[in-house]
Amino acid sequence: MIDISKRQRIGIEVSIAHAEMVRLCRPDGIAAYPITPQTHIVEHLSEIVADGELDAEFIPVESEHSAMSTCIGLSATGCRTYTATSSQGLQLMSEILFIASAMRCPIVMGIVNRAMSGPISIWGDLSDIMANRDVGWIQIFGNNGQEVYDLTPCAFKVAEDHRVLLPIGLNQDGFTLSHVVEPLETLTQDDVSSFLPPYEPKMRLDPDNPIMMGPVGNVEIFTEAKKVHDDALVASRLVIDEVFAEFGEKFGRNYKAVEEYKTDDADTLILTIGGTLGETGHVAVDHLREQGKKVGQVLLRVWRPFPFEDIRRILGGRKLVVVYDRAISLGGPGGPVASEIKTALYGQKNAPPILSLIAALGGRDVRWKHIVEQVEQASKDVGTGKLPDYQMVGVRE
Repeated sequence: MIDISKRQRIGIEVSIAHAEMVRLCRPDGIAAYPITPQTHIVEHLSEIVADGELDAEFIPVESEHSAMSTCIGLSATGCRTYTATSSQGLQLMSEILFIASAMRCPIVMGIVNRAMSGPISIWGDLSDIMANRDVGWIQIFGNNGQEVYDLTPCAFKVAEDHRVLLPIGLNQDGFTLSHVVEPLETLTQDDVSSFLPPYEPKMRLDPDNPIMMGPVGNVEIFTEAKKVHDDALVASRLVIDEVFAEFGEKFGRNYKAVEEYKTDDADTLILTIGGTLGETGHVAVDHLREQGKKVGQVLLRVWRPFPFEDIRRILGGRKLVVVYDRAISLGGPGGPVASEIKTALYGQKNAPPILSLIAALGGRDVRWKHIVEQVEQASKDVGTGKLPDYQMVGVRE
């Protein structure tokens, strides 16, 4: 375990680093079911609790459906609550994810992104979270180990803010991030405690002060309930920005909902969401810049609430935007992220052409040279007016 009495620069597996930061956030209850590749997180947390390093209830359950159901019970009684999952486990939870957000339970869940079957794959892509993009949760992505570590206390702080009170999914790539040893700067218990105060529930189940949670919503109120939920999710962006800014002021590492890399004078932008493909994109942009090409990169860190205004501001007026999706909307418009980008830009006078590239499915490797080739080809295609709506790249004959 990390020495939490002093700050250090260490090499550590990202899953373990995430679990160590969960420890520093002092959750009261953890419900968990193991599934590859998130298992290391909950295994390590179980050891932390068993060794007396964290005063929390660790509840092993029989399925992910039960894990989220238990988390709702914990959160409803006023506990700071955590769980983690991946892939098929996230789908098994899906029914309960809607309930957790509708009941305004500020649960934090580590999501280690993994391809959805079939065929069976344990490797990483974003098909699991994209299948659950509309469950009413705040959804954030970490691009590297330091981000996953730092965004964990930010997630608890945002979720538990009385202006928000919504669950948060903190995403990281399966295996290519979760199981990789990376260098990172640690924080101490005093650091995290000064940033993340004890959770003070706005309301909770209490036998002495009974309230009703999760009642039937008839036709007369259902639409209004959804409107309130949507308003709360949209409004959470203000709190997200505040918490990111506070973290940066306190610890010197700054995060934004939408990150830009060499975009100031760029006429072509690469857009990625989450994980290791984002950092690969940095290398591709550097190479294209060395060739004198004005290419930049945009990284989505916050997926829900969707950052419409940021996208319009950053992408407007560019000659081309190449969106990398690591999931496919089967029978639909290509990639789910590209679809959202096109929606954000629809009707805008300065909207650029958008190319949706479906890549890295099932963990297939995408290297910086591939991105360079794909951007160069897209630049030729847009010049001839033959830019396709979407392409699955690297498909074998």
